[in-house]
Amino acid sequence: MLYWLFQIVDGIDFPGRNLMGYITFRAGISFALALVLALAFGHSIIRRLQRMQIGEEVRNLGLEGQMQKKGTPTMGGIIIILATLLPCLLMGNLENIYLLLMIITTLWMGSIGFLDDFRKLKFHNKDGLKGKYKVIGQVGLGLVVGITMWLSPAIVMSENFETVSAGNDSVTEVVVSTEQIKSPQTTIPFVKNNNFNYEWLTSWVSDAEAAQTLGWLVFVLVVIIVVTAVSNGANLTDGIDGLCAGTSAIIGIALLIMAYLGGNVIYSSYLNIMYIPGSEELVVYAAAFIGALVGFLWYNAFPAQVFMGDTGSLALGGILAVFAILIRKELLIPLLCLIFFLEDVSVMIQVGYYRYTRKRYGEGRRVFKMTPLHHHFQKAADPAAKVLWNSPVQPIPESKLVTRFWIVGILLAVLTFVTLKIR
Repeated sequence: MLYWLFQIVDGIDFPGRNLMGYITFRAGISFALALVLALAFGHSIIRRLQRMQIGEEVRNLGLEGQMQKKGTPTMGGIIIILATLLPCLLMGNLENIYLLLMIITTLWMGSIGFLDDFRKLKFHNKDGLKGKYKVIGQVGLGLVVGITMWLSPAIVMSENFETVSAGNDSVTEVVVSTEQIKSPQTTIPFVKNNNFNYEWLTSWVSDAEAAQTLGWLVFVLVVIIVVTAVSNGANLTDGIDGLCAGTSAIIGIALLIMAYLGGNVIYSSYLNIMYIPGSEELVVYAAAFIGALVGFLWYNAFPAQVFMGDTGSLALGGILAVFAILIRKELLIPLLCLIFFLEDVSVMIQVGYYRYTRKRYGEGRRVFKMTPLHHHFQKAADPAAKVLWNSPVQPIPESKLVTRFWIVGILLAVLTFVTLKIR
């Protein structure tokens, strides 16, 4: 809104009229505004949830301090969603396809999470929305994002390549092509020319046009997988106070930096990464998203006054996944979002091993003391339990565990950037 207003009065000379043309300025205002909104209205929303008796239903899993959380207001993800979207509507360019896709993603995944929380609270159970409906929603979002990136003429990229000057003193220089193309390319770590084209996977097709179409279809499939995996991982990570919000903020900062660098032709050339015209508008969204998460942590840090619920966790995972896809960094997600994936994988390993041992030995056995993974560290070891990994013996206090997960998240973010230079 404000961005459009400044465009309208662009011809009028007044102090500060050019500030809206700077991404860094609009991103800074978005961050500050989102933080203030989350802090200012968070308390009111929490009180409203308390009056509506929207409290968390807690099962006794034998974890220290767990039952004290019973009745804590949930659905606090509403705070994050509102504090993210309002600054974007004010400071963002609403004609930008990248920003529009992020707004759609936020509302889409937030709605799925809201329905899940609503059903849990209405019927007083932990089932909520059936898993198949969540997956349908996640797949639907993946299709919308993938097909839009395929068909939209506004979503293009410029390839980066190295040139070597002739002569005795040869100099290698990275050049960003001036030609903007439609291509299902992405960034891949550990290789010299770190652009990977999904069309290479379908190059065996003799018809060039058919091979290109199949390449885009592979890309859409990858988008669906990434959106589903990351949103489910974030959902599982939301189990203790501040863990999901803090981890998501760290990932968000890393993605913001990548979006800023990839949306600037000078930095793209200097760092030898692909240039994505128009993607710089994502910096405004990412700044608002991070500000909203920091503001939410004011109330969600241990001991939490509010939980984000699936309204927040599903939205957070979807947002991070789609953001990475839009800046063509989805293949870096396994490292950057490793905490989410470990939470996902720990549940799959636990269930698979339990079923296998029950079938083979007549009784189920476990790999972890409890899953998702963060609960494993919260539970005391039981010498009589048939658990492959029964350490640590003493449970780690919740606040310390969250801080350690944040430290690991920071390390993963740094390593993600390092992989782009190790070739």
